[in-house]
Amino acid sequence: MKILITGGTGLIGSAFIERYQALYRFTVLTRRANATNYGSGVDVISSLASLDNLDDFDVVINLQGEPIAGKRWSSRQKKSIIDSRIDVTQTLKALFNRSSNPPALFISGSAIGFYGRQETKDIDESFTQCFNEFSHKLCERWEKAATKVSSKTRVCLLRTGIVLSERGGALSQMLPSFKIGAGAAIASGKQYMSWIHIDDMIEAINFIIEHDDIHGPVNLTSPQPAMNKDFSKSLAKRLNRPCLLSMPTFVMRLLFGEMADLLIYGQHVVPKKLIDKGYQFKHPELNEALTSLSL
Repeated sequence: MKILITGGTGLIGSAFIERYQALYRFTVLTRRANATNYGSGVDVISSLASLDNLDDFDVVINLQGEPIAGKRWSSRQKKSIIDSRIDVTQTLKALFNRSSNPPALFISGSAIGFYGRQETKDIDESFTQCFNEFSHKLCERWEKAATKVSSKTRVCLLRTGIVLSERGGALSQMLPSFKIGAGAAIASGKQYMSWIHIDDMIEAINFIIEHDDIHGPVNLTSPQPAMNKDFSKSLAKRLNRPCLLSMPTFVMRLLFGEMADLLIYGQHVVPKKLIDKGYQFKHPELNEALTSLSL
């Protein structure tokens, strides 16, 4: 099977390629060709302009995008976050439509930010009462762009939670303060964090590839979301450090502006589609998931 993957040098893409390099043939779109070290079986391209169509591929995985939590959300940064996702997705859509034998599956990134801030519990893929804030608008536009590819192609949208990995992502931003004993719960601490271990993230993507009856949005989160205060205490315990502090809402807004909403509010998201189709989580419980990582 031949897979085209955008964002292949990111946290999820690189882990997926590393795990399944012996099983699949990958072509990776990246502007950081010198950062790849995959060896044989992986081709690298710097631009989708080098492709006339997608007839050579069985699956396309679209993970490319500017990190949403990397910088304060100025108008310019918001535009960069949106454009980095929509532009590549629209280019892929054009390539799909120019293909006489398009890939059978298009897996495109999204996030649980699609639901916006929520107090409702057990939000599954059928939930539609989304809070109309920036994260929702971003994911909604990204998903709409992805669903307009060839009618011959199955489309799955990865509504991804906080990915736990020792190689980067959210934990890399949390660890410095927690390692010196200055880790803190945020705001009330009662907001839910819907997370997923990197192993389950990449194995769930492969599960989607192997199951033709999965389509549309798929929540990629552990079945056991955790309150922020409990997550913070669990991470501190994993590092043998205290967690006695709290970060008030007004401080978060001073530090991060509107982007603080991602941390102040949360969602209790559950992976109903994956569970219904029989996916077995390797790391469903937070304490065990943290213990499995080399932090």
